[in-house]
Amino acid sequence: MFWRKGIFHEMSRHNHAAPAQAGSVALYTAEERQRRDESIWTIVQGILAPLQFLVFIVSLGLVIRYFMTGEGAFAADTSIVVKTLVLYTIMVTGSIWEKVVFGRWLFAPAFFWEDVFSMLVLALHTLYLVMLFGGFGTTDQRMLVALAAYGTYIINAGQFIWKLRMARLDAANAQAQRQVVPA
Repeated sequence: MFWRKGIFHEMSRHNHAAPAQAGSVALYTAEERQRRDESIWTIVQGILAPLQFLVFIVSLGLVIRYFMTGEGAFAADTSIVVKTLVLYTIMVTGSIWEKVVFGRWLFAPAFFWEDVFSMLVLALHTLYLVMLFGGFGTTDQRMLVALAAYGTYIINAGQFIWKLRMARLDAANAQAQRQVVPA
């Protein structure tokens, strides 16, 4: 996964975002937010997410180079394997993070659809590995599977970026509510 579950939680404690709309459901309870903020797994996710994105950008460039020139299949394959290993790592550590914060390994209500889509991302990356190491399909077919995996990865990253934004709005809303003085 790319932007795992609020990993960059309120990167700026002085976030001036507008409060969430009235009636919206908070992404985290106060207890979940505290567990998130105190968990080492939040830091791990915060390191792995940009690392995975960097690996993705390099790999995507190598795959595009392969399609444009017909050269560099080995470099592209190697980069896709590295990208997949980083993906597996962020998925496992993200599951641990989810267990610490929400009490479940995956599919916590706050991140249910992100986790569902992450399964598709994992399935396509795994299919690529099966094709590569099992000798199935042509190099072009394998690279097309990688591109499909990368497309789903971008969508999944967008889901998590959106949740990051919601977490920031949620934090701003909670801060604003704490500052309201009863009359």
